[in-house]
Amino acid sequence: MKTILNVIWLILSGFWLFLGYVLAGVLLCITIIGIPFGIASFRIGVYALWPFGKTTVERRDAGAPSCVGNVLWLILAGWWLALAHIVTGLALCVTIIGIPFGIANFKMIPISLLPLGREIVPTDQPFARR
Repeated sequence: MKTILNVIWLILSGFWLFLGYVLAGVLLCITIIGIPFGIASFRIGVYALWPFGKTTVERRDAGAPSCVGNVLWLILAGWWLALAHIVTGLALCVTIIGIPFGIANFKMIPISLLPLGREIVPTDQPFARR
């Protein structure tokens, strides 16, 4: 079932969100300071490409640098990407068939706002990494 949902997701919005994350990652990787943010953007882009069957969990080893990085991320790229998820989610929720995909978009808003210190894992093992 998750394969069917992922294929439909890819057609409706996944590819475009993936391109947005890749664009943000490329722009952030221009400077040396932005490379960790660019890598986070690429990681979330892959998650936005195939979201069904995956979830995010907090990394326990993430400390103060990831907190500071999240504040910078929020200012530089996070709110733009979260806005893209809100707009796409609302557009998908217009039809009954699109509601699960809209909910998946809304599920991605927290990680698009504060990605550092989070890890993307399969849904059948969200607590195995802790």
